[in-house]
Amino acid sequence: MVRTLNNMVELRGSRFGRPWPRHGLKLLFWFANDYIGDFGFHHFRNRRECENNVCKRLLPDDGYPFYEVGNLHLTASDSMPEYVSEDNTGNIDTSNMDRLIISMRPDMTVDKVYVTKHEDLRSFDPVNTYRISRGLLMIICGHPFADMSLGYFLEQVGYSTYEPMRYIDQCSSSWMGFLQMSCVPLR
Repeated sequence: MVRTLNNMVELRGSRFGRPWPRHGLKLLFWFANDYIGDFGFHHFRNRRECENNVCKRLLPDDGYPFYEVGNLHLTASDSMPEYVSEDNTGNIDTSNMDRLIISMRPDMTVDKVYVTKHEDLRSFDPVNTYRISRGLLMIICGHPFADMSLGYFLEQVGYSTYEPMRYIDQCSSSWMGFLQMSCVPLR
């Protein structure tokens, strides 16, 4: 069952889109504030996943088609704001694991918004998939009662843009024989 996140405290508690360099919170901020058009949305197959004779779908089927966005390796993502993709390493790592999925009504209005992350290269993580309530979207998009900048939003949900050390720059001679690659990028 997909849990609905209704406020900033719940979003922070979900740990979605963290730690750095994940991009899911920036993707959610972009969607709440600037989504117009397709920006690389493509059809999402809410396929049944079976394990130990138990079959489930990632999202509840409400009869509307689903569309996914957030794969920074697709050229369609180039039309997104730079802040969404600025921390993408271009590698297969956590910097491109988050996705936003919407269900779309026949009149082309968004019905529901979900956020999720990959648990491997093929499947999304059902435990870390959340529905984002309209109220939370309104808080994020900064309606008059909640003036929200990207920086303030990221701060409120506990996202640190502090870049952790990427390189080991002090190599211990006792480890040199064992770790010939110890002074190369960790990602």
